[in-house]
Parts: sequence; structure tokens; C-alpha cells
Amino acid sequence: MTVGRTFLRSTLVVAAFAGGLQAAFADEWRTTSSLIGESKYGNNFQRYDYVNPDAPKGGTLNSVVLGTFDSFNPYIVQGSFAAGFVPFGGGLLYDTLMEQATDEGSVSHPLISDAYKHPDDYSSATYRLDPRAKWHDGKPITTDDVIWSFQVLKANSPMYSRYFENVTDAVAISDREVEFHFDQKGNRELPKILGDLVVLPKHWWEGTDANGKKRDITKPTQEPPLGSAAYKIATFKPGTEIVWQRVPDYWGAKLPVKIGRENFDRQRFSYFLDDNASWQAFTKGGFEDFRVESRAQRWAVEYTFPAIKAGDVIKAEYPTTSPEPMQAYVMNTRRSLFQDVRVRQALTYAYDFESMNRTIFFGAYTRTDSYFEGGDLASSGLPQGKELEILQQYRDKLPPELFTQEFKLPVYTTPQSGRENLRKAYDLFKQAGWVNRGGKLVNEKTGEPFRIEFLGNDPVDERVAGPLIDNLRRLGIDATLRIVDDSQYTNRTRAFDFDMLAVAGFQQSNSPGNEQRDFFSSTAADTSGSRNLAGIKNPIVDALIDRVIFATDRNDLIAATHALDRVLLWNYYMIPQWHLGKIRIAYWNKFGIPEKQPAYSGVDQSSWWIDPDKEKALAAKYKSGN
Repeated sequence: MTVGRTFLRSTLVVAAFAGGLQAAFADEWRTTSSLIGESKYGNNFQRYDYVNPDAPKGGTLNSVVLGTFDSFNPYIVQGSFAAGFVPFGGGLLYDTLMEQATDEGSVSHPLISDAYKHPDDYSSATYRLDPRAKWHDGKPITTDDVIWSFQVLKANSPMYSRYFENVTDAVAISDREVEFHFDQKGNRELPKILGDLVVLPKHWWEGTDANGKKRDITKPTQEPPLGSAAYKIATFKPGTEIVWQRVPDYWGAKLPVKIGRENFDRQRFSYFLDDNASWQAFTKGGFEDFRVESRAQRWAVEYTFPAIKAGDVIKAEYPTTSPEPMQAYVMNTRRSLFQDVRVRQALTYAYDFESMNRTIFFGAYTRTDSYFEGGDLASSGLPQGKELEILQQYRDKLPPELFTQEFKLPVYTTPQSGRENLRKAYDLFKQAGWVNRGGKLVNEKTGEPFRIEFLGNDPVDERVAGPLIDNLRRLGIDATLRIVDDSQYTNRTRAFDFDMLAVAGFQQSNSPGNEQRDFFSSTAADTSGSRNLAGIKNPIVDALIDRVIFATDRNDLIAATHALDRVLLWNYYMIPQWHLGKIRIAYWNKFGIPEKQPAYSGVDQSSWWIDPDKEKALAAKYKSGN
């Protein structure tokens, strides 16, 4: 099972490393930015090589979303934002300064900005706006919009606040150029990732609505905002449906990043309360045309409905080369129960991945054992070389085993190994002051029972948490699972109101950097809405995050990331789950699809288009729900 509910794979395959950029090019205007070597397109990017540049426009893409929504403002820690909006990036409505490449990691191409530059000490970055860029009302996108957006996003969005922590201000140096100033030199990725800044319309947000009420960017809204990107809101039914309409005169339609993409005239998102209802809707057609399947059991045995047998629904798997997320059970170390590392380690020993993978997941998954799974950033073996030099600075404050033992997660391969793992878990609990009395694990001094409530927002979480809960109960722990609706889940996770999350995830890039602050820093632990769900407050982790951010070259970055990974693992903040390495998709056969899809992201649905003949044939055969 792969989960896309709590980690934002589409919203944070970001943050890259500028080691591949040569100092000789510093402070010169550059268009395509590649932070690990040179882009495969060089400096002459015309379009993605996998798209069909002549893809026809038209038709409707129908999608399903679980839960509900009550806001069109995703950049604040209030409300549930509607489908098509994202908390980091522009979504369907807004453009960003530059756009991250779909087919290469750590690469961006021009969007609102047609070029950027920075001095060789990385003390600032300047972005030059494309003079063609405009809002849907025809007004130009200005440097004032960029500066205002930076200011309000850094003030109100936990993600942007951590991401751009070292950016002190933004000033206009001409009518097309904005210069961002940094409080430290040597943050080599920061000039590039400023391209991820979403630009919002200052004149609209500072104006008034149809009732003469002044708008407020710090509050939720159900007034469709003015945008700049390829789509705008056409209609919506609060909490149940939102329909996006392609903008026919979209200013950026001929940009290289847009050629052959964004081909659907309309995108309709229908809301369902649970996954089973959305699954039934998909099998009948009309509500959902394209489904990313997260359940291994369903993929293996349930795709047997009539449309599958008739060839009207297609199953496909697309491998990805992007890093795998750290998907895990997350312990909230703000709770006193989880502040002892021996308790966290004991809980890790109680998790039997192998049996779950064999009996529930059809052997589909691989155990995740790194926060930077995949590629050269994952730690392994014993620390050595530059990584060891980095860790030696903190040796007296780190577990001694970190230097002498390879980190290994417990493995349940036989009944004997299962018993040994549970015995090890109990020994760790006992060392931490928890003992078994009358079949219950209690605090040796106070007699307080050991209780854990897992929090989830999907009935599938019962399958995810159930086996671990069973093992915890065998140890005498009062372990339970609470499933809540999406709105309550969002509010509780934002407020860190949980013991342990049944599923959460953290998507990394192939060049980590400033976003690590939002994931793991002490400051983020106290910031409502941050992604430091575990509540990690560890000065060594903070120091290693800075070491990653201010790495001097690629080798230095790898060593620093290995060190950070190893310290996170040995502190047992999370119980790692699993990863797949590919995307499972089922779709109604109404699409035209390029011959290949981008290997890095796996699938670029925006490069697909509606085939009118296929759609007509399906309509004649099946009654649409729309």
C-alpha cells in the first residue's frame, strides 16, 4: 500500500542542490536550472521530449476526492482546501516563478520568470519576470505581486516559512526584476528553489468582494480567487464538487513546459465520504476516469468488474526513479509517553512487516529503512569518511551503537524470530520503567497503564494498524485505533492532537535541503501545521539540517544527509513501513496517451488527452453518472 493522503508527493518533490552549477556562470542570467549536473535538455529547452506537441484540447477529466472542502485558500492553517489547490505550489489556479521538471529531479524551467541569476557567494538571487505573464483579468503580473506573495506566504504558511527561512526580504530592482536577499551565504540551493514561489494577485486579495467586504489572505474563503494558470474555477457545490475550466487565452500556453500538456477543457472533482464508495463509482464509470490504486489487495484480486473484462478499463504500472517517501507510523514525541527512546525502539520491535506483506499485501512491497530511500542519499553500513567526521562532533550525545552497529529493523521471518522480537520489545519497555502486571503493561512507579491511540482517516487504516495493535496488546499495551473524517483528521494533525498516526509520509528529493526544517527541526515542532508531525526537538538534528543546507558540494551533501538519516533512524521517531517503486493506475479507455511517460515522476497525466472516438464509444456502452 502506498499512501498519498498525508505526504504530498505531487507538492514536494522539490529542494535540490546547486553543486552541479559552475561558479563561472554565477551572476549570469540562466533559464533552465539544474542542481545536479546539467539538464538533459541543456540550455535549449523547447518542450518535454515525451509529450505529443499536437495533443488535441477538449473533453472532461472526472476525478474523485475523499472528504470535503470549505476553502479556496490552501496557504493558511485553517479550513480544508478544495481539490485543484495545493498548500505548496500553484495547483491548477496559480503559476510559480519557475516550474519543476516532470522528467528530471532538481531541474526547473521558466514560467512567470524567464530567467534568474545569483552571485557566486549565494547571498541573493534575482528573478526576471516574463513580460507576457498576466492574470486572468488581463492585468500584468508585477514585481509587486511577487514581493507581496513572498511576504504573506512566509508570514502565514508554515511550509513556505521553513522553506525560505534564510530569505530576509525581496525588493524590486526594475519593473521586471525582483532581488531576494539571504541572511547567510553558502545556501547553495536557495537561489534555485525560490523558483517554487507561488505568485498571488496582490490587487485581488487587497480588494473587496461582490458585497464590498475586504478580502483577507489570512482567512479561508469560498469566493473563487483570481488566478494566472491554465485553469480557473467554473462551478462548485460547497463540500461536494468543484469544476475547473481551462482558460482559452492562458498567457503561458506556448511556454515549453506547457506544450502538449494541460489538454482537458474541464476537470471535475466529485467528493465521496469513503474509499469504498469511490471504488464503486469508479467501477461503474462517469465519476472517476483515472484512479491511482493504493491498495495491494484490490490491485491483485478486485479488478474483475465487467469493464475490466471488456477492456474498457485498463490497468497499468509505471515505474518511477524519484526517491521513495518515508511512509511510517509516526509517534508524537510531544507526548511524555514517547519521550524515552527505549519506548520508541520497543514499539518498533513490535511491528511485523513481513507477515503483513505476505498475508495482506501479496508480497508487493519492500521495507523502507531510510528517510532518504532510493539512490545514494540513504545511509548504510557503518559511518565512515566524511560522514564519520561529521558525526564525531556529536559522539558523546549519540547512541554508541550508531558507530559500531549497522542500523537494522527487526525482521519477522519465523515464529522464533517473532518471539525474539517481542521479547526484545518487552526488555526495552522494562528498561524504560514499564512492567507487566496482571497482563497489563504499566508504569513501574505510578501503576499508570500504557495506552496508545492510533489516528487514521480511512477504513483501510484498520488493515495498516491492526497487526501492530495486536502485537502491542500481546505486550499488555492498551492500543486502539480511531478513524475520523478528513476534516477532523486535518485539524488534529495540524494541532498535533494524536498519540500515533496510522499512516504518514514524507517525500524527499534527490537533493534535500531547506525543506528538512519543516520536516524535522525544533522550530517546526512548535509550529502548528508544520510537517514535523513527530515533534522532533533535537539540537543534533537541527545542526545536521543546517549541515545539509549549507553543504559545499555533492559529496559533502551526501555525507551530511547520511549523517542526518542515521541520527533520525537511531532515535526511532517513526516506525518505517514500506514502498513500491512504481505507480499503479487504472483508467477508463477514453484517453490518448504519449508513447512514453516521464520516468522520474512515473506519470504526467497532464500530457494525456481525451480521444473523442473512444469517449463516444464508452458513452454509448455505459450510462454516465454525469
